[in-house]
Amino acid sequence: MITRRSVLLAGGIGLLVAHRLSRGQPAATIRRVGWLSFGSKGSAHVYAAFKQGMHDLGWLEGKNVQYQFVYADGDVDRLGALAGELVGRNVEVIICGNALATRAAQRATKTIPIVMVYVGNPVGNGFVASLANPGGNITGMTQQPEDVLGKLIGILHEIVPGARRIAILLNESNPNYPVFWGAAQRACSALDLVALRVLAGAPAQFGAAVEQIVRQGSQAVVVVVDPVYLDERVKLQALMQTTRLPVAYAFREQVVAGGLLSYSTDLAASFRDAAKYVDKILKGAKPGDLPVAQPTKFELVINLKTAKDLGLTIPQSVLVRADDVIQ
Repeated sequence: MITRRSVLLAGGIGLLVAHRLSRGQPAATIRRVGWLSFGSKGSAHVYAAFKQGMHDLGWLEGKNVQYQFVYADGDVDRLGALAGELVGRNVEVIICGNALATRAAQRATKTIPIVMVYVGNPVGNGFVASLANPGGNITGMTQQPEDVLGKLIGILHEIVPGARRIAILLNESNPNYPVFWGAAQRACSALDLVALRVLAGAPAQFGAAVEQIVRQGSQAVVVVVDPVYLDERVKLQALMQTTRLPVAYAFREQVVAGGLLSYSTDLAASFRDAAKYVDKILKGAKPGDLPVAQPTKFELVINLKTAKDLGLTIPQSVLVRADDVIQ
């Protein structure tokens, strides 16, 4: 016979068991991932690609991972303080999308893992001991600046073989500046071209750089990999258009903004792949034990509208190699 006392007792036992079970199942720990950005929020598609990569690996924002983004808005002098801010927030990993940010993060911490993405010459810059065995607290993905820049200049030469004087736009504050300039000189020399060095390290210097390009009698322009040029791609290309010269860029985003062509890896895909490093580190791997990855796929992007505006005909031999053609 079921009595009121037995019902109450059963209910009390049930509540006690439920309480014990709840105490035995603590809330999921939320891991903290920091991102030190040299640029601004303008490259939202890159941040979204990384988050998607994390999501695909089971990291759900607000449930088991939290992202801490800080932006230098193109001001290299702010990177050090922002890196220190991320360290103060006790993030467990720091993402850096270029050599400038990686350098700042490296100076801010020797213990928090740093995942670099699309950073050139990591050994020469002292970020890692070697690609196979990074050591220390930095790993991630690198690029091949010499090969890629040389290939970009070669493709531009195929399109405008009559252009002999090639302006190379460089940022002297970029740690990879010597590597880029050396690679550009070698590539131009191999094609019997003249490389003209033009410097611009901030948007305020773009106008003077464009004036120098025209004054030097440049016949084409190559813009090297640099976060300033990527983040301010619309402003830069608007000024470049006034020269009526063909301009080759590092990234497809710059071609979408009006540039003639680009040759590089897919930037968004690189950041999506960076999530794999973060995933391994959050699960206990040491960054020094994770080999640095090198790109295996590069894409050629051509803007036919820009070519038409410049009165250029893209050779069929180049068009058939293009991975994407913007009409």
